[in-house]
Amino acid sequence: MTSDQTPLVIAVDGPAAAGKGTLSRRLAAHYRLNHLDTGLTYRATAKALIDRGLPLDDEAVAARTAGGLDLSHLDRSVLSAHEIGEAASRVAVMPQVRTALVEAQRGFSQTMPGAVLDGRDIGTVVCPDALIKFYVTATPEVRAKRRFDEITGNGGSADLASIQADIEKRDARDSERADSPLRPAADAHLLDTTEMGIEAAFEAARRLVDAALEH
Repeated sequence: MTSDQTPLVIAVDGPAAAGKGTLSRRLAAHYRLNHLDTGLTYRATAKALIDRGLPLDDEAVAARTAGGLDLSHLDRSVLSAHEIGEAASRVAVMPQVRTALVEAQRGFSQTMPGAVLDGRDIGTVVCPDALIKFYVTATPEVRAKRRFDEITGNGGSADLASIQADIEKRDARDSERADSPLRPAADAHLLDTTEMGIEAAFEAARRLVDAALEH
């Protein structure tokens, strides 16, 4: 239960292409909350460094840049560029950058009326006190097919086997890293979207949020 003075925070974690971003945006719209794709914060840090001509391998500079970001205006279309993703993968491994961004993400979550945050360590690290937590997953095969359909649907070309290999490699890297590994929070609700469309996932999540709000 939240009061008028307490922000409502919903944490949504899970691996790439499981549907957590789409679900998070739906929940944010339904409950009129702010939304943050925390993965974009690493891309925004990288873009800020590139735009300012700053090095991508100076951890102190990158951390300062991360701490000065405005997380309320992240442009997904701009930040999705391949070269920004490549640069983001370099700064995302820096502990000082992760610390700065976790602090910024927490601050974002506390802005009234609250927020839906999605990522890989929201329920475990960023917002462990969130009112409700979800872990959204699906098989690597289904996630690869979704990513393939998304790319080809936008006029791009892609190789399904390569996408699946990349997803499996990323899963292993995210799950095995020492700092904030990808794993469900102990009190997270598991949503397996392998055979579940976004409407069914949203309805399941909405019922759970409503129940949590009533207690």
